[in-house]
Parts: sequence; structure tokens; C-alpha cells
Amino acid sequence: MKSNVNVCNLRSRLRLSTDRRNAMWGYIFILPWIVGLLVFMAGPVLSVFYYSFTKFDIFSPPTWIGLKNYARAIFEDGLFWRSLTNTASYVALSVPLRLVLAFALALLLRVSSRGTALFRAAFYAPTVVPYVAASILWSWMLHPRLGVVNYLLKSAGLSPPMWLLSETWAKPAIAMLNVWHVGQPMVVFLAGLQGIPEDLYEAARIDGASRWQLVRRITIPIMSPVILYNSIIGIINAFQVFTFAYIMTGGGPLNSTLFYSLYIYRQGFNYFDMGYASALAMILFLLVLGMTILLFRLSSSWVHYES
Repeated sequence: MKSNVNVCNLRSRLRLSTDRRNAMWGYIFILPWIVGLLVFMAGPVLSVFYYSFTKFDIFSPPTWIGLKNYARAIFEDGLFWRSLTNTASYVALSVPLRLVLAFALALLLRVSSRGTALFRAAFYAPTVVPYVAASILWSWMLHPRLGVVNYLLKSAGLSPPMWLLSETWAKPAIAMLNVWHVGQPMVVFLAGLQGIPEDLYEAARIDGASRWQLVRRITIPIMSPVILYNSIIGIINAFQVFTFAYIMTGGGPLNSTLFYSLYIYRQGFNYFDMGYASALAMILFLLVLGMTILLFRLSSSWVHYES
């Protein structure tokens, strides 16, 4: 009896030592990533947090001024609220359209058939186009007189807008470019759809369910965690929109596309007010963090996780 107890103790010790050895090797393998995170992410974030409480013009040492940068943004700077409103409008316009289109394309391209791989590659291709090149391309396409988009609209008998030169249409034009990069969420949706058992659809068809009922009662509930993931990633990326507006409009016309990240860039690298730019960056961080937490809180009512 005593020997059996000793054998069990020896096995547990060996198992424990093996687990520790595996954990040690695991930490060794991820050590380069941890070092990179601390040096290139955590360090700059802490620096920005400190600079947000200072007056710092890059050329002279920072001077501590407390919460004055935050008070300036909230109570004195009208362009702060304009850039925040522009960004919120852009997020509300582009993110839902991108998600709906990505989900619809994933449903259409879910079944493997002849030509499906070609269509998948075609819809994913814009994702690999650099943002600068895509911005220049769309600027040409949306040119009021020489662009192909207005040429097609005129051929159809429609009155084309001025697009990037119009205060009304500039923001929707940039939102269309973001929707054009639909490939990444589409691939994520496709991966999620592949994990839905076909037996569920067959049983529902036997019970007389229509295609819309299949999507509503089976696909969307099972895919709800993936929808939540794509929603969060889409909102985070949309709040940081910069390249499209910087290349295509520069924030115009009349500050209609002055997005928040572009305004941070102006304050930091055009006006060299790095302390104020750091405060704006921290406000953006808190806004995105708050939006993410809110989405997670609200998700409990519509996201269904498999047990």
C-alpha cells in the first residue's frame, strides 16, 4: 500500500516537473515577442501618457502642466469636436456596410464549387493593395471630370457628385474605399462558416425552413462570436483612419474629412505640439477602450457561445 502511494507521488512530481519544463520553454519561445511588446508598444504608450500632461514641442524638454491639454481639447478646441464627429460619422457609415457586405459575400462563397476560389481571391485582392496606392487609385477614379465613376454615372443618365471636392460626398467616398477592403472580414466569416455542422441545416430543411430562416435561426446565432470579433476590429481600425484622408483630401474640403488621427498628426508633426497631440491620443485610446467594453457588455444579449 505504501509503495503504491510512493509511486503516485513520484508520478505527480514527474508530471509537475514536465509541466514546469514545458512552461519554461514556452516562455523562452515567446520572449522575443514579449521584449518587442515592451520596447515598441508598452514603452511608447507610457511615454505618450506622460507627455499628455506636459507642454512639449520636441525641441525643448517637456514641462509639466497637468490637465491643461485635456481641458484645452474639451473646452477650447472646436476642431477637436469636429474631428471627433467626423470620425464617429465615418465609423457609423463604413463599419456596418463593411460587415454586412463581408457576411453576405461569405455566405455566397461558402460552398466550394467551380470558380469559387477565383471569386474569393478577387474579393480578397484589395486587402493586399497598400493603402497609399489604393488612395491614389480611388482619387483618380473619383475625379469629377476624368474619373471612371462619374463617367459611368453620366452614361447612366445620372448627375454625378463632386465626390472628394464636396463637403457632403467626401466622407462617403472615403467610407466606400474602406468598404472596398472587405476581404479580411470576409475571410474571417468564411472560416467561421466552415465550422457550422451541415447536419443542422439538413434537419432544418426537413422541417421546412426557408433560406432566410436558416440564416436567421442557425447561421447568425452560431456566427455571433465571429460577428462580435469583426465588429470590434472594424471599429478599432475605423477610429484610426488616417491614410485615406491624408492622401485623398488632406482633411478637406472645409474640414469635412478631418478625422481624429489626422488631427493628432497635425498637432504633433505640423505644429510640433507633441504634448497636446499625446493628450488627444490618450483620449482616442480611452474612447476606443470604452467602445470595446460597451460592445462586450452588450454582447451578452445576442452573442451565443457554444458550451
